Amino acid sequence: MLIFAPIDFINQLLLKFFSAGTINYVIWPFIQVGLVVTIVAGWVAYATYLERKISAFMQARLGPMRVGPWGLLQPIADGIKLLTKEDFIPEKADRWIFFFAPYIAVAAAFITFSVIPFGPDWAVITDVNIGLLFVLAVSSVGVLALILAGWSSNSKYSLLGALRSSAQMISYEIAMGLSLVGALMFARTLSLSGVVSAQQSDSVWFFVYQPLGFLIFLVSGIAENNRAPFDLPEAESELVAGFHTEYSGFRWSLFFMAEYAAMVIVSAVAVTVYLGGWYFPFVYRYTEANGYHNLYVIVSLLVFILKLLAILYLYFWLRWTLPRFRYDQLMDIGWKWLIPSALINIVISALAIFIVQAINGWHGIKSIDALSPGLNLTPTGKAVMIVMGLAGLGLTGLLLARINWRSRDFNLKSQRRNIRLVNVPRGKPAVAPVPSEG
Repeated sequence: MLIFAPIDFINQLLLKFFSAGTINYVIWPFIQVGLVVTIVAGWVAYATYLERKISAFMQARLGPMRVGPWGLLQPIADGIKLLTKEDFIPEKADRWIFFFAPYIAVAAAFITFSVIPFGPDWAVITDVNIGLLFVLAVSSVGVLALILAGWSSNSKYSLLGALRSSAQMISYEIAMGLSLVGALMFARTLSLSGVVSAQQSDSVWFFVYQPLGFLIFLVSGIAENNRAPFDLPEAESELVAGFHTEYSGFRWSLFFMAEYAAMVIVSAVAVTVYLGGWYFPFVYRYTEANGYHNLYVIVSLLVFILKLLAILYLYFWLRWTLPRFRYDQLMDIGWKWLIPSALINIVISALAIFIVQAINGWHGIKSIDALSPGLNLTPTGKAVMIVMGLAGLGLTGLLLARINWRSRDFNLKSQRRNIRLVNVPRGKPAVAPVPSEG
């Protein structure tokens, strides 16, 4: 079987037709890019089906059932409908920007997949030493596409959605970037494959050391994707449909393709940085160690996909669980809670690493095994890091509660108690009251 074949089986097959340079720099990248684009496009099509089915399950309904068995052909019917709908452009819109904005959103989302390590060896398209910065930089371009779409539509509702999008981008991209710093202190590299290797060598997922950073990143990522309860740029009850109000047909669907692809990007980065990526205990021992390299890659790829699906399910779960925040609440969460929490997490992470390095060798205590490829700790060092990570959760909560205790929405119960009705002086009645008899 191909799964149990020698490591270079496919390369040997390709070498009969192409040179080694062509295989490494042309053939393999084309195969990998084609697979990723096809799988992500299929995911986008059936993510809508899954979301409708999950929401139906939560609400004791059946969901799509008409088109195909159990409604499995519903995404195909939706795609045909969108392709055949009329595609119009508002009369006074900026035509070129209006036309290209959806394509910018989709391109930004799909380009980012080029540095995501879905697995070891051939399951990575490319590994660059600044992979995490590349993801943050390119994914932010997708948010700019929403601003361009809203501005070019020449519509007040679209413009308001675009302005909300820009404010939301600034608020939550800062928190998202800062939340990753703590994990990078342990990985000691910006390469996403290097981050996975650091967790593999230490046999610990960084989520164990960084519970606060993981939580901040997840909340910021959901807000960055404009998903409920942070979907203010497209709030249907206030802005018709937000930034894409004037779009229809296929171009309208491109925005949602970019949104669902961006969900995969955020989930993939969360899995890579905090949940070990494709690493899972004992997989290497029973596959690669026994000479089954291709099986090792495939099993690792399945591990990555299962972790990815768990976080994607969280997106759907939150959408049908939490109501949409008000705009002032959205800004408060970003600036008063997430950004200060991320800064506190950086300080606590640096302090924890300093303590582990300080006690290493003190009275015979060994807390560090190695500093390459990441910070590899002994059981003693790991225990210190876990305690500091959990303590950081409580300390951050207490500190921010103290800082924000005067916040407008922090304690509504006490505000209600302070409300006093004012006795407004009444004017002279227009009709004099009739005196009672007797």
